[in-house]
Amino acid sequence: MIVEKVLYTAKGRTTGSWKDIFMKHSLLRLVFVTLLAAQAAPNAAWAQVQVAPPIPGVIGKVQSFTGSSLDVQTPSGVVHIDVKQPLITYKKVPSDLSHVTSASYVGVASTEQADGKEVAKEIIIFPAELRGTAEGSVLTDPPGATTHSRMTNGSVSRPAVSHSRMTNGTVQKGSGTTLVVQYQDGSKTISVPPNVPVVEVAPEKVAFAEGDTVYVATEKLPDGTLTTNKILVIAPAVSPSTKQ
Repeated sequence: MIVEKVLYTAKGRTTGSWKDIFMKHSLLRLVFVTLLAAQAAPNAAWAQVQVAPPIPGVIGKVQSFTGSSLDVQTPSGVVHIDVKQPLITYKKVPSDLSHVTSASYVGVASTEQADGKEVAKEIIIFPAELRGTAEGSVLTDPPGATTHSRMTNGSVSRPAVSHSRMTNGTVQKGSGTTLVVQYQDGSKTISVPPNVPVVEVAPEKVAFAEGDTVYVATEKLPDGTLTTNKILVIAPAVSPSTKQ
């Protein structure tokens, strides 16, 4: 629903079923999650939360990278993107919950428990220039799954309750170990257990390899050309020797 808004059409091809990619990469799910937002909060509380507008982007696997252009394989086909300089590349680095503040835009992988509570599995903190990445909330479980997992991107406000989700957005801590996220079309709430993994998206030099799963923040020119100067490596390519 929401994530589809940020996936561009490239020369008649959209990025397609991003859900196919989410199924295969648990880390990818995390990259596009926001702390669940409160379903009922006073107007004064909501006024303090600025929902991040969605930013356009493409999700897929690197097919080729020349330094001046990037081809990304998506479920609907290859998307060609011109690379502008200076190019900023990002990767995930270890962090902790103390770095999640009311000004944060985050991604949270969560699962719904039997009692309906959303429980975080991992939290990703995005830099300010990537606020709005995959803003929204979508289910990521394959058909017939018994779990309820979701990707949700948004801005955090204060606690509530919801289904399993991946959520990205601006964070505001709730009481105890609860975080809440608000996005353009709604909000979600997530319980954060002790020692939940937290990573931060940080500018790092990256050597792209074929098969790397990436998120490319894009701009569409009047002639339809996609350009970028920001690329995030979500998950490195898995070599045959590391496959189980």
